[in-house]
Amino acid sequence: MKILLVEDDPMLGMELQTALRSDSHAVDWFRLGEEGLSALASSYYDLLILDLGLPDRDGMEVLKTLRRNGKDLPVLILTARDGIGDRVDGLDAGADDYLLKPFDLNELLARLRALARRTTEGTTTELSHGELTLDTRSHAVTCQAAPINLSRREYMLLEILIKRPGQVFTRQQLEETLYSWDDDIGSNAVEVHVHHVRKKMPVDVIKTVRGIGYRLGSCQ
Repeated sequence: MKILLVEDDPMLGMELQTALRSDSHAVDWFRLGEEGLSALASSYYDLLILDLGLPDRDGMEVLKTLRRNGKDLPVLILTARDGIGDRVDGLDAGADDYLLKPFDLNELLARLRALARRTTEGTTTELSHGELTLDTRSHAVTCQAAPINLSRREYMLLEILIKRPGQVFTRQQLEETLYSWDDDIGSNAVEVHVHHVRKKMPVDVIKTVRGIGYRLGSCQ
């Protein structure tokens, strides 16, 4: 997934960014609410992790603004405000989940997986298309029941494609989902990942649509 993190605490923000990237997510991290809203207006995100105590404007205002703007991505509020009224206000304003600080990182990751399943109307961590299977929790990949060892970004690429098996993705769309704003992206980065996946799996698992981009193929 591509995740937007809006958190003003530098130590916590860095820790979360590192952990989420290690869990095969692309992460853009901002410390101000206005920066988060600007990022949402210009880029696609699968999920937002939002702190409430931001220095420029309250996170609740950010949440209400993005919902007024028609943004329907899942939102996980991350805050030290532990009052029942605060939680009720956050959920009523459009949040999908609410996690109190301090928190366990494994619980945060589990809640993100649950939100992702809810968005795709799924009840399992397993994604499958024909004989290709990905487990979003363990990041295990199998093709015709044989395990495939992929790098983090190779896995992310397949996960993007398998979630929308009929869609053709341009190179720019894949770059925006695979990488964060501060990543150093080579001019042929997507092509390199596609090449490596094809070397490890049947070449038809990723189809090239000439002049447009790539889509999911078959694992045969």
